[in-house]
Amino acid sequence: LDVVESGGGLVQPGGSLRLSCTMSGHPLDPYSIGWFRRVPGKEHEAVGCIDRAGDRNVYSFSMKGRFTVSRDNAKNTAYLQMDNLRPEDTTTYYCAAALIGCSAQQWDFETWGQGTQVTVSS
Repeated sequence: LDVVESGGGLVQPGGSLRLSCTMSGHPLDPYSIGWFRRVPGKEHEAVGCIDRAGDRNVYSFSMKGRFTVSRDNAKNTAYLQMDNLRPEDTTTYYCAAALIGCSAQQWDFETWGQGTQVTVSS
């Protein structure tokens, strides 16, 4: 079982990116997919999560209305759509898989990707 993120890159403030999280080795269907981002010197910050039923959450007030999580089980892929990006969104983003329901706690997720870098700069 493996998950791989893609879609990161350099974008100007106010721009958009869509990150993908593709699972290999197992169907995506039974898994919740969480998105986290690295915060220097701290635990990973929870960004959002979508469970096997398609119920979704975006956890941070600063991200609500700008970030959306979704999934396409037929493609074995989950997505993080990020709109109206800000320089403070610059960091590495990770997806992670869990067989339990959604959680904002990184230790609830068993399988992690290597991360994809997002840089928001003019």
